[in-house]
Amino acid sequence: MMLLLSVRRVSMVLVTALLVQIGSMSMIPSRSAMAAEAIDLKLDAKSAILMDAATGQILYEFNADTALPPASMSKMMTEYLVMESVKSGKHKLDEMVSTSQYAADVIGSGDLLAYKEQVSLQDMFSAMSIYSANDASVALAEFISGTEENFAKLMNEKAKQFGLSEQAHFINATGLSRADLGKYAPKELQGETMLTAKDAALIAYNIIKDYPEILETTKIPSKKFREKDKTPMINWNWMLEGNKDNVNFKKYAYTGLDGLKTGSTDDAGYCFTGTAVRDGIRLISVVMGTPKEPKRFEETRKVLDYGFNNFEKKQVLAANTEIDSLKVVNIKKGIELQVGVATQDGVSLLAKKGAAAEEFKITAAAVDESKLVAPITKGDVLGTAKVSYQGVEKTTNLIATADVVQASWFRLMFRAIGSFFGDLLAGAKS
Repeated sequence: MMLLLSVRRVSMVLVTALLVQIGSMSMIPSRSAMAAEAIDLKLDAKSAILMDAATGQILYEFNADTALPPASMSKMMTEYLVMESVKSGKHKLDEMVSTSQYAADVIGSGDLLAYKEQVSLQDMFSAMSIYSANDASVALAEFISGTEENFAKLMNEKAKQFGLSEQAHFINATGLSRADLGKYAPKELQGETMLTAKDAALIAYNIIKDYPEILETTKIPSKKFREKDKTPMINWNWMLEGNKDNVNFKKYAYTGLDGLKTGSTDDAGYCFTGTAVRDGIRLISVVMGTPKEPKRFEETRKVLDYGFNNFEKKQVLAANTEIDSLKVVNIKKGIELQVGVATQDGVSLLAKKGAAAEEFKITAAAVDESKLVAPITKGDVLGTAKVSYQGVEKTTNLIATADVVQASWFRLMFRAIGSFFGDLLAGAKS
């Protein structure tokens, strides 16, 4: 009989554990959970994605993991590496950049530079970011790395650091195809430049996170490359808010839009990585492979409208808030044996408008016991709180709300003696 009861108990424990595990699994959505709920935007594009610029949270996706030629959108990686070189102190914006024969010869957008012409790095960067100038992009790549191919290798290394897909690949700084490069095609790097829509969005996410000042350049509707030039460079991005009074582009101008990069080739079709900010929310959109130039902006409007119309920033936790599941933590060697903890910062994320409170799961955990030893100073980090919502997680530190003074050796000795006899009596009773 005892054996039978034991078997039954074990069975019940196993079944209970299994049910708990299944319940836990059902609470963990896939990475595309939010995107899967999105409506069909009926886009005339090969792929698209919408991302929160603050967290990388995906709000909508359509064929977002399909690798396609990105055309000049690949220049976003060139922009990032040039800014990284400047910020690291390796180069300066007022340094003069020389134009090689290759840079002067390269086809496509630009055609601004003559062989051996010298222009400041800042002006080269403006030409690349505003006018998508291929000649300026090549000149900058050669200036940073000696050759464009060496620069493309840096682009591929940075792609790995960003966690881009295995399909992400760069062969040059411009996004031109191998055939377009002719005799200047890379020798070691094979294949073509390829990115997924998600890859392009992640590059934009890292640019905005690390070098938001780039947007001060990308938002410029037009600018003269040289003061003596008769006509200015016209930004290929028709959706810039700055175009709201432009007769030619005002129908495309989008409130809050200040970047980021267009791209088009015969192979890629028309592509656009856009970013706009409204009511404190910045979104990143990517559309790839639209059939006509205006269409890339029309489809981008659909994607951004979906984001701004359906999502809102929701503060789930405020700063200095207690978490019900972990209001105090135990402290060793202190006069007090516990101390209260509260959130260091607030936690906000994008959520569907009208999302119920129970859709946000809040958990908390203390730091390792080895760190929970007096003395403790108010503000010390003693744990973390995590907010989960449809596959997106954000964390904040839990900090001590008071000081805990270290107990004297005398107090600790008597505490240990009391604990010893307490355990002894408890053992005797059992």
